[in-house]
Amino acid sequence: MDETPQERAEAARVRRRLLNLGEILAIVAVAISALTLWNSYAERKANEAEHAHESAQSAKKATILTLRATADKEGKTLALAPRADNQVIQSQTLLFPSPLGLSPAETSGDARIERRWLDGALVKARKAAGVEEKLGDARLPVVIETHYLADGDEQSDRAVFELGYATSHSLFGGTEVHLRGLSRLGSTPGRDAGLKRIDALWQARMAPAKK
Repeated sequence: MDETPQERAEAARVRRRLLNLGEILAIVAVAISALTLWNSYAERKANEAEHAHESAQSAKKATILTLRATADKEGKTLALAPRADNQVIQSQTLLFPSPLGLSPAETSGDARIERRWLDGALVKARKAAGVEEKLGDARLPVVIETHYLADGDEQSDRAVFELGYATSHSLFGGTEVHLRGLSRLGSTPGRDAGLKRIDALWQARMAPAKK
């Protein structure tokens, strides 16, 4: 049976609705696909950035120098070594507060601090500050400049440290110094800045001791 004009018009309207619905579903599918791709890309970039940050942090951590100081039984020598297994000390320069009147002490290969480098000057400077009779544990600020290898790459470090020591009466009279340990206070941008800081720390250490 032939369709009436009204039926043909209604069928055409149905086809148009189905076509519009299909177009909408296609657009939605494209949008979902694009969103999925974008999320995948964003996640990959975030993972790459996190990995790069972790790698950079690991590389930075591997080059930071942390010293381990080991004193002998009599406190005559502090043996210095990096805590990281991938680091090797090549040479060091030790700078003292100006009131001690000491030239820099240098080592090559055998990283260490020796009591004989500083004990006489330290006792004299303590006496000049009026604290030579105050025995016991004390701290001496110093600057240590270190050239070292980290995974075979040359590195350098300049930092302010406090050298721990103890004083006692010697058998022959006077004051005897015994080296105890070493603690890092922080990096310093230049030698002059480091020397100014340890001079200020020396003054601060001596002032309350005299009271």
